[in-house]
Amino acid sequence: MSDESTARTSRDRSSGPAEEDLVTAVLTASRVLVAISARSLGEVAEFLTLPQFRMLVVLHSRGPMSMSRLAEHLAVNPSTAMRMIERLVAAGVVARVNSPEDRREVRIELTDAGARTVVDATDRRREEIARIVTAMPTRQPTGLVTALRAFAEASGEPSAPEEHPTDLLGW
Repeated sequence: MSDESTARTSRDRSSGPAEEDLVTAVLTASRVLVAISARSLGEVAEFLTLPQFRMLVVLHSRGPMSMSRLAEHLAVNPSTAMRMIERLVAAGVVARVNSPEDRREVRIELTDAGARTVVDATDRRREEIARIVTAMPTRQPTGLVTALRAFAEASGEPSAPEEHPTDLLGW
């Protein structure tokens, strides 16, 4: 489905022009963020797709978990998760380990290389987003923070770690 038809479908279901403008603005911002995310992978982009990186982020933020639980968090079929895990194990960024509670259960966890990949890519993303935010008119970032926090909360997405407080950006 194209961005245009997605926007049209959203407009058909929206309650009015304000909601339509909001959906269009978020859709446009999401394109910017996807482009930043893709660029943030840097040299690891040769072996790591955005969905695979998403798996690493989930493991980084939520810790080791079973393959089925990981598939649930990613909203993919277990067979899709298994294929992703196979590739990530081969790349050395995740490992299978026996659960300390139940040795029959295998958990998926990040390796040190996987954790470094997430941290490095997140740092690159953070730098590029900070550059864009500092180019915004002075009063707008505060409203954006409130709106984006509400958006993320409504989606159920866990917050990004606040390693770099917003006061470093001057607002």
